[in-house]
Amino acid sequence: MSIVEETRIALLELFPELAAAEAEVREALEAEAEENSAAAEKTDDEIESKEPVSDENDEAPAGDSGEADAAAEPEPEKTEEPEEEGPRENGVMLTSHAERGTDIDVLCDPDQVVKAAQIMDEAGFFLEAVTGVDWIKEEKLEVIYDYNQYGPDQCRVVVRAFISRTDPEIPTISGVMPSANWHERETHDFYGIKFKGHPYLVPLLLPEDADFHPLLKDFKP
Repeated sequence: MSIVEETRIALLELFPELAAAEAEVREALEAEAEENSAAAEKTDDEIESKEPVSDENDEAPAGDSGEADAAAEPEPEKTEEPEEEGPRENGVMLTSHAERGTDIDVLCDPDQVVKAAQIMDEAGFFLEAVTGVDWIKEEKLEVIYDYNQYGPDQCRVVVRAFISRTDPEIPTISGVMPSANWHERETHDFYGIKFKGHPYLVPLLLPEDADFHPLLKDFKP
């Protein structure tokens, strides 16, 4: 099993319902495979085959050819309106590294980011960065965690969560990933995101008395 698949399965621990549904599908596929294997082991003598018997004297009436040709004509294809995509639901999604720069994309609730960090830590991943995105029209902030690992096989993971723009709080993961300490301070500087439980959430790059967050879209210098 590839590291991407191993990591995807590990991250499903965040979503028990999705994990249970996938387990049911896997069990059904395994049962079907066993049935097909058992059927393949039967000898040809145990399988009854019936071939259709054709009567050379049976010919289609001359007048039926036109009807047959008409029936054979394909019906015009029906064009369907493309369905509008709604908001993405929480879960684990495989992505193209060449197109997205990541192999796994996880969307979770804010109170799940610590558990996600624990899963990534146990799987041997390190934290590359913590950053944010200001979705000002939706009145939300997105907190993004990038994880990577030093193994021989490529696997880069992004974990994201949305929080309120008016009350931008999310638990710190610095207790699991100590390297998050500075990353979270920098993100607090730029977006005003409060990482609850952070041991020293003071400005890292901005002046100590700064009361502004320059990467918010409504910031005016």
